[in-house]
Amino acid sequence: MTDRAPQPVDRLLPSDEARDLISLVRDIAQREIRPKAAEEEEAGLFPRKVFTLLSDSGLLGLPYAYEYGGGDQEYEVYLQVLEELAAARLTVGLGVSVHTLAGYALAAYGTEQQRGRFLPAMLGGGLLGAYCLSEPASGSDAASLRTKAVRDGDDWVITGTKAWITHGGVADFYTVMARTGEEGPRGITAFLVPGDAEGVGAAPPEKKMGLKGSPTAQVHFDGVRVGDDRRLGEEGQGFAIALSALDSGRLGIAACAIGVAQAALDEAVTYATQRRQFGKPIADFQGLRFMLADMATQIEAGRALYLAAARLRDEGRPFAKQAAMAKLHCTDTAMKVTTDAVQILGGYGYTADFPAERYMREAKVLQIVEGTNQIQRMVIARHLAGPESR
Repeated sequence: MTDRAPQPVDRLLPSDEARDLISLVRDIAQREIRPKAAEEEEAGLFPRKVFTLLSDSGLLGLPYAYEYGGGDQEYEVYLQVLEELAAARLTVGLGVSVHTLAGYALAAYGTEQQRGRFLPAMLGGGLLGAYCLSEPASGSDAASLRTKAVRDGDDWVITGTKAWITHGGVADFYTVMARTGEEGPRGITAFLVPGDAEGVGAAPPEKKMGLKGSPTAQVHFDGVRVGDDRRLGEEGQGFAIALSALDSGRLGIAACAIGVAQAALDEAVTYATQRRQFGKPIADFQGLRFMLADMATQIEAGRALYLAAARLRDEGRPFAKQAAMAKLHCTDTAMKVTTDAVQILGGYGYTADFPAERYMREAKVLQIVEGTNQIQRMVIARHLAGPESR
């Protein structure tokens, strides 16, 4: 069964331009993404043509500067675009978020020459990016990564394996964190590696419980040679760049989570108002009405939380704590709401004839990616009581 079109969220947007942008995204989602979502996810098909369409429509570089091919949109607007895309198909929403994450190091820490040379193609040239921090033995403890980059004249030679890479094997460029010096966070440097560079390869995609259309794979760097003009930031600055990127990336995950939760709520409301038992719609029973009310309230709270953090970011104010809170709350909400949606649909919710079961499987990974929710709690607590916050 194809996913039903949701009731449009009544959004608070800062300009007519932003309202037109959301209308464009909804039109693309309704015509090009939602009708094929269930079938293509079941078949594990990666929607590369959709990402090409999004690039052609100017939607792959929204929060970046117009002079480099971006959309010059506030993060508050960009995140609401992500929510709309994720509600239609999480593979697409998450993919745009990861692509934006992959471009962050260049946009924020690259030289003017690097930005002018590389960013336009990355933001509007049909390219797709991936972010390479995690490794088979370093996930939450990211500073213990083992991938090495060794200086060889004017080049760097990168060797190692990255794990759990969204778009692994299909990306056109990889932002790679590699060790160039001492152990620990101060010995890590960031590099921009072309996807077709000699020595870059990918393992077969992981077999996942959800997000089957989004390839997640190990990426191998076997003596990959890149020039020093592809080093981003200073030597040893890579870990700080990675953490800064993740602050923004977590907001993207939060917005995607609310998109999935909203889609599940819309499905549950539609079913509950149409399904009749004991002579009336099941939505008339108080137990279900209260479930729907709680689902809607948590979604609105999550949306307000990620937008509040985005506004801090747009104003140039610290937002790392709020980003962690948004990622934590929104992804936990998505898991709870999608589980309740399956319950409301009953036996039908457990079948692939309705999208509720897919939403539930997809929501789970959002509690894990870009810092597990246990890590988010550590980040929040550190800001509240730890010495790092001072």
